[in-house]
Amino acid sequence: MTSAPATTVPDALSAPLPDGRGELSAGLRAALLAPPGAPVPDPAAAAGADPLGDDLQLSLYLAYELHYRGFTGVDPAWEWDPGLLRLRAALERRFLDALREGTAGHPDLDAVLEGILVEPVSGTGVSYHLSDEGTLEQMREYAAHRSLYHLKEADPHVWVIPRLRGRAKAAFVAVEYDEFGGGRAERVHAELFAALMRDLRLDDSYGRYADAASAEMLCTVNLMSLFGLHRALRGALVGHFAAVETTSSPGSRRLARAMRRLEAGPAAEHFYAEHITADAVHEQVVRREVIGGLLDDEPSLARDMAFGVAATGWVEDRFGVQLMSAWQAGRSSLRVPLDRAPAGG
Repeated sequence: MTSAPATTVPDALSAPLPDGRGELSAGLRAALLAPPGAPVPDPAAAAGADPLGDDLQLSLYLAYELHYRGFTGVDPAWEWDPGLLRLRAALERRFLDALREGTAGHPDLDAVLEGILVEPVSGTGVSYHLSDEGTLEQMREYAAHRSLYHLKEADPHVWVIPRLRGRAKAAFVAVEYDEFGGGRAERVHAELFAALMRDLRLDDSYGRYADAASAEMLCTVNLMSLFGLHRALRGALVGHFAAVETTSSPGSRRLARAMRRLEAGPAAEHFYAEHITADAVHEQVVRREVIGGLLDDEPSLARDMAFGVAATGWVEDRFGVQLMSAWQAGRSSLRVPLDRAPAGG
């Protein structure tokens, strides 16, 4: 049964609705343009989709974004539509199974945390490439991909706050306070990233590059939404938070160097320079106070936290391989190259 839209869609902050990438995502997209209650794809269809592929990952992205700013022209009441939530649950089971399979055999919490603290003397990967020899166009592609994450940086982590207490909660909120600018709008990290995009001559509109982003990038964004929206996965969300804060500082140092080398602009360099110092401090707070406090309260979550760290590294590694494979083959890493994007660029 369908009903008429009950609210005015707040288009000013919402994102454009991406095009479908297969039967599931195209069907869900069509439903979202109808009033809430319209038929969505059969959840059983999720069983036949690649859990890490474009169609399933975009379908999850469409479902999750309804909890953030939503989409232009889509009724906000879709956020809690029972049919859509049943579909989302089926998609999440497939994604979560793939994450557990991909990280099977991961070490315990102490070992995974020690592992992400080690920086190779001569590493490889996206930040090393961009620092040493990447082109300005590759940097623009990287920022376009990452905009799906950084323009809502720290937002999904907020969902875990009511699920913490005492020492863990106090430390977690202290780090988040920094992420949100310490009370100054111009220092909110998402705003700093928007300024970086403008330096790189990219469109800084929220969700602008969803159509261009790869399935591997969507996996990294969907991962934090999956962990954030489920209280049962609160340990994994804290693990994700720890992985991000721990690995950000050295990577940011390389990317700040890349911005200087490429003369990308002061705002572009500042975004990563800001993370070098801030995240080095955050890493210590997260390890000692957030993780330590949560382990004191709920020691049974140690394995979930280790899973969150391992899953974060796994999806980030897949994204890095996708970028480097495209660039080494002399092609764009985006589904829609920036020079063919309809706006910006």
